[in-house]
Amino acid sequence: MRRRTRRTAAPLPQRSGIDPVRVRLPADPGGAWGCVRDHLLARYAPAVGAERVDAMLAEGRFVGADGAAVAADEPYREGRVLWFHRDLAPEERVPFEVGVVHRDERIVVADKPHFLATTPRGRHVTETALARLRRDLGLPALQPAHRLDRLTAGLVLFVVRPEDRGAYQGLFKERLVRKEYEAVAPFRPALGVPVTVRSRIVKERGVPAAYEEPGEPNSESRIELVERRGESGLYRLRPVTGRTHQLRVHMNGLGAPILNDPLYPVVRPDEEPEDFGRPLQLLARALEFTDPVTGVEWRFRSAGRLSAWG
Repeated sequence: MRRRTRRTAAPLPQRSGIDPVRVRLPADPGGAWGCVRDHLLARYAPAVGAERVDAMLAEGRFVGADGAAVAADEPYREGRVLWFHRDLAPEERVPFEVGVVHRDERIVVADKPHFLATTPRGRHVTETALARLRRDLGLPALQPAHRLDRLTAGLVLFVVRPEDRGAYQGLFKERLVRKEYEAVAPFRPALGVPVTVRSRIVKERGVPAAYEEPGEPNSESRIELVERRGESGLYRLRPVTGRTHQLRVHMNGLGAPILNDPLYPVVRPDEEPEDFGRPLQLLARALEFTDPVTGVEWRFRSAGRLSAWG
């Protein structure tokens, strides 16, 4: 059995809760890269421009494992590891705070607000729950055990120590975490709740919305009506599986799309500005699991609220 080699610690500190980028110089069978600059230009100039790459080299932004700046004309060497921080574009601040429901030496259970991504991705980098918690709690090694949609509010489990992450991630992989959500959606008498929905959900890379198709089910959700107020209902949702947008897709498929959903049933143009006053009415209300390290039985509950319900 091949043993995994342990990565060298980054020689650069985090910036705004974001790790530096690690680059391992690949093989160059054609001999196209005589020096480090040649490779960096080939790798990054198409995205940021040759002038920016040269400026970063001149500023000493690329460093080796010892933290020393890498010279542009350093001879190219396969396997050499470099580190640098990307230029981060300004981000609009999500005007809601991340709550902390529980914190100990192993885990942090956060109460994530609507509109805040769990981890850096795409144009959301510093405005993420992970970056904020790393900064605010002084926990640079913090990592999520799972993810919650950016537009969904509620509980997210983070792991403090890297050596524990696999154990907590395994809970979600093995479906050993009991999750409970709440949602506000239209009341549909013909819905026949409580109901268990099983379907095949497909999410294509680069396409905002997922969809259901015929075939072997890969998703399962239990849906119950908690309360009715006129034409609206408060629903309790219990996902068995964790497909992307699963609860949103299942509610939409039942003819009761979650209130303020920008994707289901109609995809809102991405260029429209974010409306912080109309959050998706979906909340990850509860997490329950047996701690894989200590054996403690945990049950956490979000203090969040769905604004359309009060």
